[in-house]
Amino acid sequence: MTGAALLAPTAAACAVLALGYALGRLHARRAGRGASDLGTPVERATFHTLHTASLAAPPLRAGLTEDTARKAARRLRSLLGTEALCLTDREKVLAWDGPGAGHHGRRAMERAARLLESGRGSSGYTDCREPGCVLKWEVVAPLTGEDGVLGALVAYGAQESAVLVRAATEVARWVSVQLELSELDRSRTRLMEAEIRALRAQISPHFIFNSLAAIASFVRTDPERARELLLEFADFTRYSFRRHGDFTTLADELRSIEQYLALAGARFGDRLKVTLRVAPEVLPVALPFLCLQPLVENAVKHGLEDSSGECRITIAARDAGPEAVLTIEDNGVGMDPALLRRILAGEATGCGTGIGLPNVDQRMRQVFGDDYGLVFETAVGEGMKITVRIPKYRAGVHSSER
Repeated sequence: MTGAALLAPTAAACAVLALGYALGRLHARRAGRGASDLGTPVERATFHTLHTASLAAPPLRAGLTEDTARKAARRLRSLLGTEALCLTDREKVLAWDGPGAGHHGRRAMERAARLLESGRGSSGYTDCREPGCVLKWEVVAPLTGEDGVLGALVAYGAQESAVLVRAATEVARWVSVQLELSELDRSRTRLMEAEIRALRAQISPHFIFNSLAAIASFVRTDPERARELLLEFADFTRYSFRRHGDFTTLADELRSIEQYLALAGARFGDRLKVTLRVAPEVLPVALPFLCLQPLVENAVKHGLEDSSGECRITIAARDAGPEAVLTIEDNGVGMDPALLRRILAGEATGCGTGIGLPNVDQRMRQVFGDDYGLVFETAVGEGMKITVRIPKYRAGVHSSER
């Protein structure tokens, strides 16, 4: 995980704590006496602040759009306790909550335009002459992201207030952290898509050629088998090159592996022996797309292509309470553990591993955390065993329809 990925959640936590402190004292003045067992007015107000912030966060994590701004504006206005609040991007008002949108909307964008030029917030009287309008004081605070100022948060009060200036600034800073986390999420998605494209590029050149060559060898001698292999090849490539979904089910991934092994078996014949042991209850578990196939391909290469003997591959998946545990084991040539560590760290390439093993290891860590990296047991001449642990449930991880 990158340094930005580690720093962003820390920044989010600090922003929420600062937000709770600043707004807790603001809301405490309005809290009244209440029941003593619920804590002091400041404690109750701080809890209310953090709860409201948690409700405003999900829309903002999707980025700054009219829809997300509309969903967040009401919560943010409640957070500040202001008469009105609006959110803008660099071009227009995205959402307005409270009175005064008609005659204050254009002025809000004028204030936001000044902020976009200077990058600094401001506060002052609105000088509104509209009869009955209560929006007398405004605070304009920047919303920032990786590309600089993205827009503005404008809070309106009935009177001048230094507390509102501080609180609105803290809220805008907290919103900016959520927008940065949104950008980070999109960066992670782009990274995963790039890694999948890299795996597909590795599949394309040699495996497709070898598979078609093996199928061609059966066209005259065994047309029916050639037909079956062509269907397996079509299904395998359709799955491997599908264009949507970062995740799949273990059932679909294993089905693709069976097709891959059928095509490999056509090439290597009786030299390839495969044992498959899968507990049915783990088949619906979601995992990163194209996560297991590179591991099986690695076992085939080290068991068959790098050896002249018989290759025995065992693929097992078992239920382990909150996790599914998969193992892929071969009796091939194995690998020097020191070299394997260097390959996984991106410091070396070799032994035909290509990008497959590091790619899968990195994606598992990105999706589930560092505790879920691949575990290897290997030595030169002793084969290799790879263990993959997959949580049965993780927020945001669910398979897409094929």
